[in-house]
Amino acid sequence: MAALDHLQEDLSPEEVRGLHAEGTVELIDVREPYEHDAGRIDGARHVEIPALTAAAAELDPERPIVFYCRSGHRSAMATQAFRASGFQAFNLTGGLVAWVAAGLPIVPEDATVADH
Repeated sequence: MAALDHLQEDLSPEEVRGLHAEGTVELIDVREPYEHDAGRIDGARHVEIPALTAAAAELDPERPIVFYCRSGHRSAMATQAFRASGFQAFNLTGGLVAWVAAGLPIVPEDATVADH
């Protein structure tokens, strides 16, 4: 698999959707459980911020990761930490709010973007 080194650290919802659909990236939702339950991107792995360090050992360092949260702030911090540890990490710009605003789908059927 080709490295994604040429990509900017922050990826648009459309870029993330394409990479996720191709199976090129591991998509990780770093939000709180109530946020994840309210609505999420189908196929994303849920790992809360406090559990990320432990989860890093389970992740393939050769596979790019895209983190997302509600607005992109928490996931930007996770992206920076994982990049500092040598991962190809990216942030979904604008988070789930931007994803939904772009008309992209979330699950379950009656999903919403939870408020903080």
